[in-house]
Amino acid sequence: MRRHAPLCLLLGLLLSTLAHAELPRDYRVVLLTENFPPFNMAANDKNFARDANIRGISADIVREMFRRADIRYSLTLRFPWDRIYKQAMTTPNHGLFSTSLSEARKPLFRWVGPIAQYQSVLVGLEHGGPRPATLEQAKAYRIGAYQSAAVSQYLERLGFAPLNALRDQENIRKLQRGQIDLWATSDPVWRHYAKQQGASGLRTALSFETSQLYLALNKNTPDEVVERLQAALEQMRAEGYGSCAKNPELC
Repeated sequence: MRRHAPLCLLLGLLLSTLAHAELPRDYRVVLLTENFPPFNMAANDKNFARDANIRGISADIVREMFRRADIRYSLTLRFPWDRIYKQAMTTPNHGLFSTSLSEARKPLFRWVGPIAQYQSVLVGLEHGGPRPATLEQAKAYRIGAYQSAAVSQYLERLGFAPLNALRDQENIRKLQRGQIDLWATSDPVWRHYAKQQGASGLRTALSFETSQLYLALNKNTPDEVVERLQAALEQMRAEGYGSCAKNPELC
């Protein structure tokens, strides 16, 4: 523990210095998120929630970042992802999480993170479903995905034409009905949805990409906001906040 004391002290001093940067008195970041369990989700499993009614690993980390950075915010969970993604991208003082940072997305936002990570996977039926050894082999099958999600965009860049649904959970029913052969999604997210719907007989057919999750802020976000939040996150990391040891579900 003593080994990290100087680092914690330096980060604390940096955060204290940044906290005095000038921001308008009424400055507030409008944070948007979606149901993406266990990272962010509505307490009542609905598609709309505000502030304290939003929970999850990423939601807790983002709240603590803003508290330490002394920046005001509001937090809203909405549906669908495509809508809030475009809203955050085009509206000043807006941001969204949890989202992965790709080369295509990098210039569209300002980024703070990483705050967590997930695994991109293809999910199929446990009995009788296809077992592609590579993504190239998977091109021979009908693949369902979630519209504008990072997993879907990743496959599209590789030449896939995924059958995008407005709700990721819809792909469970499509898979069980034989309307798709594989479901492109995220682990552990798919396990949560399967449990929620009482769906059994599913398994990971192929794991193909590990991605880190970030807070994405509108490009017009002031430098001092991004710097304060990143400094707060680094301070939290130095203290072990959100580490694998304290939060094994992150790793």
